[in-house]
Amino acid sequence: MKILITDPIHEDAINILKELGDVEVATNLSKEELLEKIKDADILIVRSGTKVDREVIEHAKKLKIIGRAGVGVDNIDVEAATEKGIIVVNAPDSSSISVAELTMGLILAAARNIPQANNSVKKGEWDRKRFKGIEIYGKTLGIIGLGRIGQQVAKRAKAFGMNLVGYDPYISKEKAESIGVKLLDSIEELCKVSDIITLHVPLTPKTKNLIGEKEINLMKKNAIIVNCARGGLIDEKALYKALKDKKIKAAALYVFEEEPPKNNPLLELDNVICTPHLGASTDEAQKSAGKIVAEQIKKYYLES
Repeated sequence: MKILITDPIHEDAINILKELGDVEVATNLSKEELLEKIKDADILIVRSGTKVDREVIEHAKKLKIIGRAGVGVDNIDVEAATEKGIIVVNAPDSSSISVAELTMGLILAAARNIPQANNSVKKGEWDRKRFKGIEIYGKTLGIIGLGRIGQQVAKRAKAFGMNLVGYDPYISKEKAESIGVKLLDSIEELCKVSDIITLHVPLTPKTKNLIGEKEINLMKKNAIIVNCARGGLIDEKALYKALKDKKIKAAALYVFEEEPPKNNPLLELDNVICTPHLGASTDEAQKSAGKIVAEQIKKYYLES
């Protein structure tokens, strides 16, 4: 059995997969190289870097399983895989803590202008007035998406003394209340009442540009918006205009619609802080994601 790994995963996961067959780790492949290598692979393991589109799947002659060592599968054409009888597995619980912690870090960084102040001091400046921030204690945090990560964010925000509201059509008011969140009936209502808004939903045709000009215009003038979910959930053109015109205070992003972002005007703004898709980039999350996927694949072959 040939196992192809095209994105970096934890060594523990690789060792589990070696029990099943020959493992080839080949990262940073071009599309042409991937199309050639996938022909002989029985198992493909990826993270977010490799795009497993229909063309890749059609070139696969022996592929039985695609494993995504992470939460979402939006970089995999699941429909095309299903048509060929290829199983797609992922690790939905692997990075919840890491993403929730980064979310809180970005909220605090945006509220207190930490990256901007850091850069200023390193330039030899000492301008305290310029970086006056806000406390998050007593502020209203609007959480869009109350799944695994959204719930972990709620727990941490509650410890900071924040008031919590949320929007998620898939959970009950009772469930939301059990984690200290007041469930609202619409995103529009959430945008109106929140001081800080954080997104924790998958990218689908329904959630594409979930936050656009209309929603941004409903936000408070000092609102902060945080996206630790998927690029494409926020209309980046509308966000840029609102931030440039000071209609909202700031944005904290670890994802972009195009990654890495090229010539993105958001990167020119002082009231935008960002990271290169770091949500699951912790030792703990990487080890967990890789092992969960490897164990699922091992179990499948032992039971089949």
